[in-house]
Amino acid sequence: MNEMAPEGRPSAGVADYKSVLRRVLDNRPSGTRQRLALALGKNRSFVSQIANPSYPVPIPAQHVETIFEVCHFSLDERKTFLEAYRRAHARRKLEAGDAPKRRVISITVPDLGDARRNHAVDEMVAEFAARLARLAEDIS
Repeated sequence: MNEMAPEGRPSAGVADYKSVLRRVLDNRPSGTRQRLALALGKNRSFVSQIANPSYPVPIPAQHVETIFEVCHFSLDERKTFLEAYRRAHARRKLEAGDAPKRRVISITVPDLGDARRNHAVDEMVAEFAARLARLAEDIS
C-alpha cells in the first residue's frame, strides 16, 4: 500500500495508526505529549503531526517503541497500532530490534515546594535523559 494518497493526504493505513495514537494520547495525563517529544528528541509540534490522522507525516519505525513506552500503550492498543502500521507500511520491517535498547532508572529529586519549579526540574531531567539517549544512538 502506498503511504501517501493523492493530493498529499495520508493513506487510510497511516490515518488508522495515527488515530490509535491520538486516542491513546487523549486518554493520558496532561504533559504526555511533551514527555513524548522530549523522549523522541523532537518538538511538541512533531508529536502533534504524528498524532493527527489528517497529516501525511508517517511515524518513523525507530520511534514506535519509544511511543509505546512513554504513552503506556496497553497490549490491545499496541496490537491495534501495530496491525495498522504494518498494513500502512507493508514493505517496511518493524522488528523489536529496530528501537535502541533502553532501561528504566528512578531518581529522587528534592521537592521544591512549588508545582511550577518541580515541573521545571522534571523537564530538565527528562531532557537530559533524551539527550543522553541521542548521544548513545549517535555513537552506535
